[in-house]
Order: sequence, then C-alpha cells, then structure tokens
Amino acid sequence: MNAISTPRKLAIPLDAFVALIPPLAMVALWIVVTGAEWVPEQLLVPPLKVMEAAAELWDSGELAEHLRKSLYRLSLGFFTGASLGLVFGVLMGLFKSVEDYCAPFFNAFRQVPSIAFIPMLILIFGIEETFKIVIVAKAAFFPVALASYDSVKGIPRHYFEVAKVYRCPVWPLIQQVVVPATVPQILTGLRLSLSRSWMVLVAAELMAADSGIGQMMEWGRQMFRMDIVVVGVIITGLIGFTLDRSFKLLESRLVRWKTR
Repeated sequence: MNAISTPRKLAIPLDAFVALIPPLAMVALWIVVTGAEWVPEQLLVPPLKVMEAAAELWDSGELAEHLRKSLYRLSLGFFTGASLGLVFGVLMGLFKSVEDYCAPFFNAFRQVPSIAFIPMLILIFGIEETFKIVIVAKAAFFPVALASYDSVKGIPRHYFEVAKVYRCPVWPLIQQVVVPATVPQILTGLRLSLSRSWMVLVAAELMAADSGIGQMMEWGRQMFRMDIVVVGVIITGLIGFTLDRSFKLLESRLVRWKTR
C-alpha cells in the first residue's frame, strides 16, 4: 500500500516543479544576458531594475490606480458584451427568422479585428471611458454570441419538436432544455472572450488613454523608462494568466457532470 501511495503524493509537487522550469529558465537567461551586457540596457533592462521600478510604482500608488482603472473597464465592458452576446446567440440559434436576418451580417462583422475599430470609436466617443468600455464589449460580444449560437444549433431537433407538441412556453424551454445543453460550450466562449477582452483593452489603452496598464507602458516608452514598460508587460501577462486559470477552474466546477 505504501509503495502505491507514495508516487501519488509526489506527483503534484513534481508537476508543479516541471511547470516552473520554463519561466525560471527565462528569468535565468534574462539575468545572464543583461549581466553580460549582450543587449543594451535601453532595450533590455536587468531584472533588479524592473523590481525597483515596480516597487516605486506601487509605493507611489500609481500602479494600484492603473490596475483599478483597467480592471474596472474590463469588468464593465466584458459583462455588457458577454451578456448581449449570450442573448443574441441564443435568439439566433432558436429562431430561424432571427438567424436569416442577422447571421450574414454577424459572420461578416465578427471577422473584423476589434483593434480596427479603435480609430473610428475614438472619433465617436473620444478617449474617455466610453470608448474603452465599448471596445471591450465588442471584443467580448462575438466569441460568446458564436458559442451560444453554435451550442443552441447543436441541440437535437427532436427536443424542440417534443416541446412544440406539448406547447412548452419559450422561457421553460430555455430554462430546462437550452441551458443544460449549452452551458459547457458557452462557458468556453466566455473564457475565450475574457482573454480577448483583456488583450484588446490593453491595446486600446496603449493607443488612447489617460490611465490604465496600457497607458502606463506607453508613458514608460515616451520617457525611455524600459523598466516601467517591462513592469507593465509582466503585469499584463500575470493578470491574463490569472483570469484564464480562474475561469477554467470555475468552468471545471460548474460542469463536473461532463466528466461522469
């Protein structure tokens, strides 16, 4: 019994150690390259200076303020876009008339990158909060709408035929048939749209903003403070990774029945 249980106890820390090897190797290479001065400091800042810049930004309160602004925009824009995308996708999947009228425009419009709308949205809304929230909502809308539409279309047709025979109202139909059948795919769409929304927001802040993580990096570039730019890059990656893993954990908890 002991011989069998020992490998199981060692598996988790071993997996965690293996997962840490790539980032640790990158940090070690970073230290070696900057220490040997193979790359000018104006292009690649030593890790110690990046840590000092992060501490400076945190102590001054700038980093916390930029984070607060970015996460507020992400939360509001993602919730708005994902909610509208969910409703639109379900309606397009349920009703043939909605699909016939909206599907061609939807499929064409979703091919345009969100970044391409930034100049137009700046002209319409300026660089205030509305512009950032709208661009995030647009980025969140299409993955969720597409996932909702595809998942509803994937429900066997005889489910709806039976509901029609028994004259099941629309709301109970959605609640008892559509939701259980579509939750896994919709959650995947939400996870993808959350990551995309975060990337689009940082890009929008880089181009036109007076606050936020992207604007902090742009300010660092203008001031030739590459240490601040690197701080922004690292924080952007960490937040994106945390959001993705957190949503993946939530997804695994909500759809445990999938693996049964």
